[in-house]
Amino acid sequence: MSFSAALTDLVSDFKSRGRIVIVGASLAGLRAAEALRDEGFSGSLTIIGDECDEPYDRPPLSKQVLKGWVPANHTRLARMRRVDADWRLGAAASSLDRANRQVQLANGERVPFDRLLIATGTRARQWPNPAEAALEGVYTLRTAADAARFEAALAAGPRRVLIIGAGFVGSEVASICRERGLAVTVAEHGAAPLVGALGGVIGAIAADLQRAHGVDLRCGVSVTALEGDASGQVRHAKLSDGTTVDADVVLVSLGSIRNTEWLQSAGLAAGFWGVGCDSGCRAFDINGVVTDSIYVAGDIARFPHVLYEYQFLVLEHWDNAVSGAVVAAHNMVSLEPERWPHLPLPSFWSGQFGVNIKSVGIPSFGDEIVFTQGSIKNRRFAAAYGKRGRIVGAVAFDHAKWLQYYGDLIERSAPFPPPAAGFDLPANTEPMPADFPDPRAPTALPDVVLTGHDPTARGAEFRPTEN
Repeated sequence: MSFSAALTDLVSDFKSRGRIVIVGASLAGLRAAEALRDEGFSGSLTIIGDECDEPYDRPPLSKQVLKGWVPANHTRLARMRRVDADWRLGAAASSLDRANRQVQLANGERVPFDRLLIATGTRARQWPNPAEAALEGVYTLRTAADAARFEAALAAGPRRVLIIGAGFVGSEVASICRERGLAVTVAEHGAAPLVGALGGVIGAIAADLQRAHGVDLRCGVSVTALEGDASGQVRHAKLSDGTTVDADVVLVSLGSIRNTEWLQSAGLAAGFWGVGCDSGCRAFDINGVVTDSIYVAGDIARFPHVLYEYQFLVLEHWDNAVSGAVVAAHNMVSLEPERWPHLPLPSFWSGQFGVNIKSVGIPSFGDEIVFTQGSIKNRRFAAAYGKRGRIVGAVAFDHAKWLQYYGDLIERSAPFPPPAAGFDLPANTEPMPADFPDPRAPTALPDVVLTGHDPTARGAEFRPTEN
């Protein structure tokens, strides 16, 4: 028997008798499980999740659920097929034993595996003062339970809502508050809303949009303290400029934290920015050596991208979770020549204040911006981002039909400024600085993060191999 035939037999045997464990029972975990079965894997499949709920869709939580259109418990993800898995819900993974190929759960149980998919995603960043975070009326928004509690607070008709952070989620919630007739103040440390993701030029337009809809937008300030009354209900927030905001509902929207703590002693390239992996979703160890049995998908995956100078990206996008899960599942049960790369073109959308905002590529990779179509005054336009003479991203306000055109240009590394896509040219078609903040500044992180070339966390420790 040839060597290649022997490998084929091994893969076939693994598909029927292997053990695959998926840690993370959300979008990426579910879609990976379905893809594994589609690939012909009929072996043991275990899905571990820290929440007790079955996988549900998160984007509706900050949209339809908070508008009161859909109950939070009605956002369960559609099942594309039966996965015949052993579901371990409400049991968080606490550590990974790579030597013995076991995942240890918080309840002490150990789950063995032959292949492992890490899809533990992110959690909401909490207010840093625990006593203030425990005040009645202080919320975060990440889980279905979070959304249910926060929607009930909005439905009760608070006098004023304070939103700390003007990223996409904070801005969407501000929009919903105004739709519900609620007074809302937004406090943003950066110079404008959405500045981390889209830059200061677009941020200024977003700021005007919020103020035009009655949002009390405070930029360039931080919340220094939350204060409650004798009953423990939040009542006030002190800002860094010396002012005070009266509010009885506060949403802390300060971005997310990647769930990597359980991997601390596993020797993987895991840290603040996620888990480093190659473009085939295989995890790196702490020294940058690719593993054979551990894969990564979803918000926690940190992978190199050819379009962006092979820098490592983390994408908190719905489509990235789905496509990464499918690629990881395929590669887990395939021989090397048949493996796929995961090289998505990032795309994102947000609905706020009656405007549909969509982006493609990575705007924050660029340092210039040019308005290519439409009217800034009417908040209906498209703009492209460039770096070193090529297009790297685009954004549209109520002009999304043209984004595929810009996406095609990005994938071809087309010149910047790009050729005009239509006849509705803006008055000013000259490129200008995109005005992104210093990435070290403590402002809202973009939904796409470029983390450099190092596959390990910043300040990584070199660990020589023991012979």
